[in-house]
Amino acid sequence: MGDTLEFNEIYQEVKGSWNDGRLRFSKQNVVYKSSKTGKVDSIPAGELNMAQWRRVCLGHGIKLGTSTGHIYKYDGFRDTDFEKISEFFKANYKLDLTEKDMCVKGWNWGTAKFSGPLLSFDVNDSTAFEIPLSNVSQCATGKNEVTLEFHQNDDTEVSLMEVRFYVPPSQADERQDPVEAFAQNVLSKADVIQATGDAVCIFKELQCLTPRGRYDIRIYPTFLHLHGKTFDYKIPYTTVLRLFLLPHKDQRQMFFVISLDPPIKQGQTRYHFLILLFSKEEDINLTLNMSEEDVERRFEGKLSKNMSGSLYEMVSRVMKALVNRKITVPGNFQGHSGAQCITCSYKASSGLLYPLERGFIYVHKPPVHLRFEEISCVNFARGTTTTRSFDFEIETKQGNQYTFSSIEREEYGKLFDFVNAKKLNIKNRGFKEGMKGKIDEYSDSDDDQHDAYLERMKAEGKIREEGNDSDDSDGGSDESFNPGEEDDDIAEEYDSNASASDSSDEGDESEDESAKKKKVKKAKVVKEKKERKPRKEKKQKDSGGPKRPMSAYMLWLNSSRERIKSENPGISITEISKKAGEMWRQLGKDEKEEWETKAGEAKRQYDKAKKEYKESGGGSTSSSKKESKKSGGKKDEKKRKSAGGDKDRERGGGNDSFKSKEFIETSEESSSDSDHKSKSKRKKESEEEEEEAVSTPASSEEESD
Repeated sequence: MGDTLEFNEIYQEVKGSWNDGRLRFSKQNVVYKSSKTGKVDSIPAGELNMAQWRRVCLGHGIKLGTSTGHIYKYDGFRDTDFEKISEFFKANYKLDLTEKDMCVKGWNWGTAKFSGPLLSFDVNDSTAFEIPLSNVSQCATGKNEVTLEFHQNDDTEVSLMEVRFYVPPSQADERQDPVEAFAQNVLSKADVIQATGDAVCIFKELQCLTPRGRYDIRIYPTFLHLHGKTFDYKIPYTTVLRLFLLPHKDQRQMFFVISLDPPIKQGQTRYHFLILLFSKEEDINLTLNMSEEDVERRFEGKLSKNMSGSLYEMVSRVMKALVNRKITVPGNFQGHSGAQCITCSYKASSGLLYPLERGFIYVHKPPVHLRFEEISCVNFARGTTTTRSFDFEIETKQGNQYTFSSIEREEYGKLFDFVNAKKLNIKNRGFKEGMKGKIDEYSDSDDDQHDAYLERMKAEGKIREEGNDSDDSDGGSDESFNPGEEDDDIAEEYDSNASASDSSDEGDESEDESAKKKKVKKAKVVKEKKERKPRKEKKQKDSGGPKRPMSAYMLWLNSSRERIKSENPGISITEISKKAGEMWRQLGKDEKEEWETKAGEAKRQYDKAKKEYKESGGGSTSSSKKESKKSGGKKDEKKRKSAGGDKDRERGGGNDSFKSKEFIETSEESSSDSDHKSKSKRKKESEEEEEEAVSTPASSEEESD
């Protein structure tokens, strides 16, 4: 037989719910680790004094008792495990594993026995049920009964609220009431918080993030009292799982996180973490409300009566001594900015993710603590909104998924190296199917320096930056339009130099140059229009021409329609055509030949009539109409083009037609010269028109005048 025995999927009952974990028997101790909370129970082998094998609801279970009065129960063993465990106990613990039968009669009358932290209800010397007194929250007495109320567990669907015991009056000892004696035995081991005595120390007006507000924290020997303006919380030290001391990213503040199981309650809200925020610059002088001898005897040098230092150091030091738990701080991880945390978002609220030596913790809304041993795999996913960030997804073995989004791209390399060093399974969701067999090998390879996802993210970032640079360069080309330079070449309508440019002989050329520049600028904005294909003109029917002849089938159908209706009364029009098609296909060649000859005769008559119609000039009118329509369409297009050109001229010359007051006062002579030149141009144009069009002499004379 080996030195150890290990069992998986062993269950421990915690306030009405079954928590699974791993149990290991070794020569030195018995260790049980919960898979849910990670809490470790270690029982030294020398303290074991009782071991029982019992048949329970989850197969078989072991009940262990220690010399210190503690009871531990573990269920989920198989029937075949009895011999193996019994031999191990005899060989290493010098202890017999005895079999104990439970009472399953269902009787409600028996004997209540108090054995250490358990209240057992026995019927005929067989245990019917057991109540851990640490689960009792309150004990109330009546005339002949005792009521036990229990702490509630949020993980259970059904919770036991209370149990009432009827205690009959005892005539043997009249001096002591049996009801009070029963209640005293319960309260001596129950987890009932009673603020008796003075507090060891008090921290006033501490900033608390969850639950939010400022609270006075009073430190008692067995519990922590949070006193606020609206709520009070009493937290037993037995419910504290872990302590964290985390530096803020700004290096000026500190988080002190207390992990609780079971959580504290405020209405329907449960707080699994108590988060305090301290400033590093805040100092305090602390004096414990105890004598120096008591401090030395109880805390064994961990605390002293008078202490001074930073406020967060004093709180963490006192909590560590009273709770007797180690304080977890960030390990060797350093982000891109040199901080020991990563800025990210979880459930639409921003916070800080701290990679620890044995897990991750996110603060603060809502706080999340994930241990490496409960993580199934992690995934680096591209951000949904931008390539400048990525998402970090964590999937637990229970199937829960936590997504920390909006992490800066620069943090990827540091975080990936950390995850790879911790040998966590890394998966890429895009190649999930192809990488199933390689996940373990990939996560274990610390020497693998090539990261395809990192290279892909770098390439995407370069493309994104190049796109931004090209946008900036486009903006620079627009900025090349300098109003100051253009004032030197082209006078604006409000410029005092406008008269010189308009009155000079080169005014028309400057106008043409300005129009060209404006057209070039517009060409950047206006998109090129695709040329539309001309529509095919429909053939127009000639109403005066002869009608086309009918086919053989149609001639037969017209003659047979009435016969089909009479043979099939109530038949519809569509059904008539279907029926006629079937009948036509069934006709023989001889019958069809009759109708085909009739159709051929009708075709010859149609050809003859069409020829006579064309010779008499019947089809020429339709062709002339088509030509007129085409010519009319061309004229309309010319009109549209000329109208569009006039509008463009009006738009282009809108600035030249406007004349400011300054222009009118300074350029009267130049305007008269320009008017004289325009009249002479008009005369030349009119003379050329007289030579070309002699038929319109009156209009040309009017123009010359």
